[in-house]
Amino acid sequence: MPLFRRYIGIDYSGAAAPVTSLKGLRIYVASPRQEAVEVPPPPSPRKYWTRRGIAAWLVERFKEPVPTLAGIDHSFSFPLPYFEAYQLSLDWSDFLDDFQRHWPTDEDRTYVNFVREGVCGKGAARTGSARWRRLAEERAGAKSVFHFDVPGSVAKSTHAGLPWLRYLRRRVGDRVHFWPFDGWDIPPQRSVLAEIYPSLCRGDFERRDRTADQHDAYAAAEWMRRADRHGTLSGFFNPPLDLAQRALGLVEGWILGVQ
Repeated sequence: MPLFRRYIGIDYSGAAAPVTSLKGLRIYVASPRQEAVEVPPPPSPRKYWTRRGIAAWLVERFKEPVPTLAGIDHSFSFPLPYFEAYQLSLDWSDFLDDFQRHWPTDEDRTYVNFVREGVCGKGAARTGSARWRRLAEERAGAKSVFHFDVPGSVAKSTHAGLPWLRYLRRRVGDRVHFWPFDGWDIPPQRSVLAEIYPSLCRGDFERRDRTADQHDAYAAAEWMRRADRHGTLSGFFNPPLDLAQRALGLVEGWILGVQ
């Protein structure tokens, strides 16, 4: 019996502003019996999705009575040394509030680079070292959330996306389990939002005529669908971690599929 009835894979981008139509923003949706297909943005002069548009679309999906697993490919939190450096609460909701106050990248005309350069926000008061990596990133071989301006970096998309996680948390409340921050175990019939890393699964699927961004979103949704169908998804929600590592994961977050 599948845990979910819908699987959403989102390839993210931290370029430009939250209201900018970006080719790198892609959404694919699958169901237990249907292969992942791309979801276009609502009809408008914009050809592609915007970050604001994706957040609003997710709110509507999570309000529907359909147990949904949605994955977004940017980091959901920061390494423990960041919390220690700024003496922050280890509560994830508090972290999101504090981050948004310093990096207001959900404001319509705010670029990540504007905050980095001191044009707006207070990013200088909340920076990190590229040497700091989360445990999940070490396990997955992923780059640090503070490693900007290099190929394969998720730093910009993470700094652009975190305020939108706060937006979602405020609007969908208990309808969605933000994994693993709300606990490693998933309540029955609850929708879930999780961090994904398409590099773990993109090679398992033929690319066909999809762009790289399309393929990452497709592969994420299709991997989740097939893992649920084969009965292995529940194991990925409870990776083999000791008690200290599980406690750390509640602060730093975890990448779905990393063992």
